[in-house]
Amino acid sequence: QVQLVESGGGLVQPGGSLRLSCAASGFTLDYHALGWFRQAPGKEREGTACISSSDETTYYADSVKGRFTISRDNAKNTVYLQLNSQKPEDTAVYYCAGAVHTKLIVTTTTCAGIYDYWGQGTQVTVSS
Repeated sequence: QVQLVESGGGLVQPGGSLRLSCAASGFTLDYHALGWFRQAPGKEREGTACISSSDETTYYADSVKGRFTISRDNAKNTVYLQLNSQKPEDTAVYYCAGAVHTKLIVTTTTCAGIYDYWGQGTQVTVSS
């Protein structure tokens, strides 16, 4: 059974940090590009970061650039999102997603394509 399971969410104060993890099972992350999305109440889902399958090219949305870092560890079949300098507007449910590398284009300015797998999300709340 193919699964992506996120963890690491929680409550953090403004300016604080969290590291989200997304563990894959039922398939290997090799040859897959990966992305992190978020959705706040009443808002549309927003793509925040992507990482390619091969050379680990990364893309960041302007809203998180310089504060968030996406990384992957294929040996652990896990992708990460480091959230630093968090703001109240970062509050959302965060989802990871995976795509066979031929279905997703990742450059430093673009992340576009079709995802094959989605996790169920982890809540991040930034509040004092």
